[in-house]
Amino acid sequence: ERESGRRKRRKILTLRLKREVGLISAVSLIAGTMIGSGIFMSPEWVLYYMGSPAGSLIIWAACGLLVMFAALSYAELGTIIKESGGEYIYLLRNFGSFPAFLCAYTSVIMVRPASVAGVSLSFAEYAVAPFYPGCSPPQVLVKCTAATCILLLTIINCLNVKLATSVMNVFTAAKLLVLLVIATGGIVLLINGQTQSFQNAFQNTTAGIGPVGVAFYQGLWSYDGWNNLNYVTEELKKPEVTLPRAVMIAIPLVTSLYLLVNVSYFAAMTPAELLSSGAVAVSWGNKVLGSWAWLISLAVAISTFGSANGTFFSGGRMCYIAAREGHMPDILSMAHVQCFTPSPALIFTSAMSLLMIIPGNFSSIVNFFRYVPIFMPIIMLIASVYLVLAPIIDQPQIEFFYVILFILSGVIVYFPLVHFKCYPRFLPWVTLHLQLLLEVAPAAKNVN
Repeated sequence: ERESGRRKRRKILTLRLKREVGLISAVSLIAGTMIGSGIFMSPEWVLYYMGSPAGSLIIWAACGLLVMFAALSYAELGTIIKESGGEYIYLLRNFGSFPAFLCAYTSVIMVRPASVAGVSLSFAEYAVAPFYPGCSPPQVLVKCTAATCILLLTIINCLNVKLATSVMNVFTAAKLLVLLVIATGGIVLLINGQTQSFQNAFQNTTAGIGPVGVAFYQGLWSYDGWNNLNYVTEELKKPEVTLPRAVMIAIPLVTSLYLLVNVSYFAAMTPAELLSSGAVAVSWGNKVLGSWAWLISLAVAISTFGSANGTFFSGGRMCYIAAREGHMPDILSMAHVQCFTPSPALIFTSAMSLLMIIPGNFSSIVNFFRYVPIFMPIIMLIASVYLVLAPIIDQPQIEFFYVILFILSGVIVYFPLVHFKCYPRFLPWVTLHLQLLLEVAPAAKNVN
């Protein structure tokens, strides 16, 4: 009996998340997270700040190129440091505990939950829109629908990794099909001679530093999610092969589709019509699809749900890894003993996302993302400084001040709780009882 007990304890100590993410699921995680609501909403704002169709297309292409450089840099890091956690683990291994903690603190408490909340609210807006033709749906209904989306994603991701990746694969295939339909419609329109938007295409192009920076932000929002695969490196099959291959497939694919879709929008609408549309994809559907335009709202809802799933999948992993490294409570570093999922971290991410839905809306949540991650050494440093400072100088907003204050508050949290380990005495008792309730146990690294 004692020997049996020792074997059980040894089995628990070697609990690991399984390597169940193959190449198709890896491509789906990148592309499926990137393709959310942005391509259906951001083109209007990119055009607004750039002033011309050609300027807009240049921004979309430049965003794709920047993201490709960034993703290749991350792929190289992921093949050298084969641990999950993305930028958090890279900061930890290269620069130490304190900067890594600030990264985890801001990402786990605010950035990742805000991302899930923002995409879920976007999903809710389009999901309920068909039931309120000609008017805006009640905000209470929108927020309840977004909360339902988050809770459903929590259940899916806690139950099984294969279930979560299968959902990701199906929704990614659906949204790629939708973008292909829009792109094909644009090609047909161009063949039929609807090229008025491309005559004098550079006319009225903006050259100001501030507007161009804001236009980049609007475009980069649509590319957000390019780095998600590095959060799950320990769950990839053959990460040294799968990671770079997935990047080189997913990002050029998404960039090409984004450019084609934007061309399609300009083929169907004049710049003035596009700027006044409010919802570019819906206006395109009304012009091109006629009575079938309702399919666009359905397509955007499908797209945003799939994107929310990918964001939630990777966001929970950062919380899990940060806790495993001692920067978050121990309970968040544990995995379910039967499902092999980091369920406590996923539940925590879900709870934080639900809290952000209550006071927030889509536009206010997007403002929390005006910080660009680490890029290729010199190029990304210059681009990051420009993209961070230009919009703040040109259009200062109160959200920027809140973000800075929140990051600085991490200094106050780090030294007593992490550096000096001065946590409440009742915390181990709470951790033990939560283990029993959630059926979770400490999980080891999976880097071999």
